[in-house]
Amino acid sequence: MYPFKELLNILSLWIALFAFTKAALAEAIRIEFTEFDTYSMEIAHVDVGDTVEWLPTNEGHNVEFILTPRTVSLPKKSRMNEFHSMIFEEPGIYVYGCTPHLNTGMLGLIVVGGDFHNIEDTDEIVLSPVAQSVLNRLVMKAKSESESR
Repeated sequence: MYPFKELLNILSLWIALFAFTKAALAEAIRIEFTEFDTYSMEIAHVDVGDTVEWLPTNEGHNVEFILTPRTVSLPKKSRMNEFHSMIFEEPGIYVYGCTPHLNTGMLGLIVVGGDFHNIEDTDEIVLSPVAQSVLNRLVMKAKSESESR
């Protein structure tokens, strides 16, 4: 029979190995700011623990979250023309946009963990008619993509 200290060491190693494996399996999704005032990927389906990176490949853009699951506070918006990244720890729908181009519909949607529990919250977002139309399209497309997975 193993002494208590050896069991504790073995347990600690297993916990460290599990944490390392989980971190190694997490993905990084890259989204660029385009010259057409859009994000290169309008909808991203990610797993809990994945990272999304926004790359300033075109000037005049940033990332500002306008909806997250209720358990997540809105992150600060990124600075203009700067790299931004976020690790998604809570499942649900996240909606973001470019602050100066929000009214023209420069929006993105992230679905974390295939969870749509807060999808109705998108109805409460107040946007310009153009941006509202883009958001409605993104929500419908995200649902459709999720059903086909």
